[in-house]
Amino acid sequence: MFPRLLGPFLLAAACAAQVPSDMKPNTPPAIPDWVSVESNISYGQYAENKLDILRPKEPAAGRRPGVLLIHGGGWTGGTKESRIEYAGMQYLKQGFVVATVQYRLAGVAPAPAAVTDVLNAAAWFRKNAKNYGVDPNRIVVTGDSAGGHLALMVGMTPRSAKLGPAAKVAAVVNFYGITQVDDQLDGPNMRKYAVTWVPEGPDRFALARRVSPMSYVRRNVPPILTVHGDADKTVPYEHGANLTRALDAAGAPATLHTLGGEGHSVPKARLDAEYEEIWVFLKRHRILQ
Repeated sequence: MFPRLLGPFLLAAACAAQVPSDMKPNTPPAIPDWVSVESNISYGQYAENKLDILRPKEPAAGRRPGVLLIHGGGWTGGTKESRIEYAGMQYLKQGFVVATVQYRLAGVAPAPAAVTDVLNAAAWFRKNAKNYGVDPNRIVVTGDSAGGHLALMVGMTPRSAKLGPAAKVAAVVNFYGITQVDDQLDGPNMRKYAVTWVPEGPDRFALARRVSPMSYVRRNVPPILTVHGDADKTVPYEHGANLTRALDAAGAPATLHTLGGEGHSVPKARLDAEYEEIWVFLKRHRILQ
C-alpha cells in the first residue's frame, strides 16, 4: 500500500538542523502503512498544545519504550511534523512509540512558554503511557537545536524552577541544543532567534539563565547523550562540550559524541550512523532491549 502523508506544513530555514544536509524535505513526511497515527491530541490549555502519537501496528510482547520528540527552529518556527521522517521513523523502526510535540513559539508567547509546554507534554505522555502501550519507565526525550535545548530542559528542570511539572524521563538524546541561552543574547554568539525568544526587559538575562540547562547541572539527572558538530556555526560546539564537562564533574551520567568537521546539519549517512550509536547508548541504560 502507498504511505499516507501527514497533513501540509511549512518548514522555515531555521528548522533544518537535524534534517540531513544532503536532503531538503519539501513535502510532508510519508507515514508507512505499518505505523498508526493519532494526530493533534491536546496536552494543555493552549491551542498550540498538540501532539501526535505514532506507533507500530504490530502487536508487542510487552510495553514498548517511548520517545518524546521535540522539533527545533530557534523557538520561532517549526512544526511537530518536521522531524518525523528523519528522527521519528528511526525510533519507530526500533519499536518505540513516538510522541511528537508542538509548543508555543515566540510569536505567540516568548520565554519561558516553550519550556512550560514541553514539561506539560512530558507529564501528559507519562500519565497516558499505558493507554498507548508504553512503559512509563522507558521514556526518552530528544530534539535538535532549540528542540535539543527543550529536551534537556525536560530532563533537567527541577520542580523548584517553577517552570512546569518536573518530568521523569529515562534518558535525553540532545542534538546540538542550546545549553546557555544567555550566551546567545549578546556578544559574538548572539543569534536573532534567541533575542526574539527572550524579550527585552530588566530581568532578561536572569530569565535566560532560568531557561538554560546549564543552570540545572547536578548529579541526579537522567543519562544525557549530546551529539554536536565541532564546526557548528549556529550553536557553538562549546555549548554541548561545556554541558557534558559540567555534568561529568557533578557525577551525572553524560556522554558527548563529537561530529568532526560537521556543522548544524550532517549528511544522511553520517546521521544514520550516529543513530546506531544512540541505540548502543539506550541499550546500555536498559531503555532499548
